[in-house]
Amino acid sequence: MKLIIALGNPEKRYDGTRHNIGFFIADHLVGQWHASWQKQKKFHAITAEYVAPSGQHVIIAKPTTYYNLVGESARAISDFYKIAPEDTLIIHDDLALPLGTVRTRIGGSSGGNNGLKSLTSHLGETTCRLRIGVWDDTHEGREATDVVLGKLSAAEQQQLAALLPKVTSLIDAFLAGDFAVTTHREA
Repeated sequence: MKLIIALGNPEKRYDGTRHNIGFFIADHLVGQWHASWQKQKKFHAITAEYVAPSGQHVIIAKPTTYYNLVGESARAISDFYKIAPEDTLIIHDDLALPLGTVRTRIGGSSGGNNGLKSLTSHLGETTCRLRIGVWDDTHEGREATDVVLGKLSAAEQQQLAALLPKVTSLIDAFLAGDFAVTTHREA
């Protein structure tokens, strides 16, 4: 069994923000898989289940805690289903990467991301990560909070939508047990 945790904030006012890119990707996957979201109070999340073509059972979750507390939700799900951190993929925005960049990583530091700090404190440092770049030079001099909670422009939304095939391919590789550390840049 595999677990995918998408990072984001649960309130509608955060839809379309850089911090909610994980939720955007999760919604895309659930639609592609013809699955449906179910509210799971015991997990502090909404979840969907999927069986990959390989037969791999997958739980995908959008925590209903706020971004900085997602570790609580991830731990509740992983404990209930007995999913190892190595079988967990975290999808999140990354201010250290330029917009249009996708990188995979196994473990590592939080890089100042409070959601990743929460996850590390609850699951350890061996989770897999799918990092989606949200930085562009127009953000220079702005507070990090203002950037990640800011709405994506129409052009940024198009650029991120263009990444979906690559992101989906990387997630498929994770589900197949073939997760590798990569960098992908969309021009």
